Amino acid sequence: MKNTKLRALVECAVFVAMSIALSYLKIPIGLSFGGFGGSIDLVMIPLIIAACRWGLGWGLGAGLVFGTLKFFFAGGAAVNWESMLLDYSVAYMFVGFAGLIRRQPEKMWLAALIGCIGRFIIHFISGITIYAEYMEDIFGLTMTNTWVYSALYNGSYMLPNTILAVVVCLILGKSLKKQLLS
Repeated sequence: MKNTKLRALVECAVFVAMSIALSYLKIPIGLSFGGFGGSIDLVMIPLIIAACRWGLGWGLGAGLVFGTLKFFFAGGAAVNWESMLLDYSVAYMFVGFAGLIRRQPEKMWLAALIGCIGRFIIHFISGITIYAEYMEDIFGLTMTNTWVYSALYNGSYMLPNTILAVVVCLILGKSLKKQLLS
């Protein structure tokens, strides 16, 4: 395919579709904290691959499209439009920051870490601004500080997701070397 932009668009669309499919395979873990969600899944992996292959702009775009579609088609839940934007569209868009490590398969694990940290930051902001009024006890601890509450709540599912994404990308980085560099 000679047209690079068309190829990037098509590949990113396929990666978004893969992420949507993977969003139905999840382990819900956040339901014990008031029913607002949080799960362990592999949805970030195709987004990270897209970002590593095509760079920051395409990665941000793929994440934004995925996050928006995930809300509408994969069981998204929000308390208002702001939480929908932050927890889905913007949070997954920030996974696209993995594109800062473009075409470096040996550093794909680092790209995964960057993307996961970006997503965590947005969820953390959402927790301290939007979900603060729903603050409750976590892990048997009485919560009085919204920053601690948001860090614990979002960390409870983002830490396992981050570890999973980094390990998978560490393994995939070696096997996808040819594809990432082509």
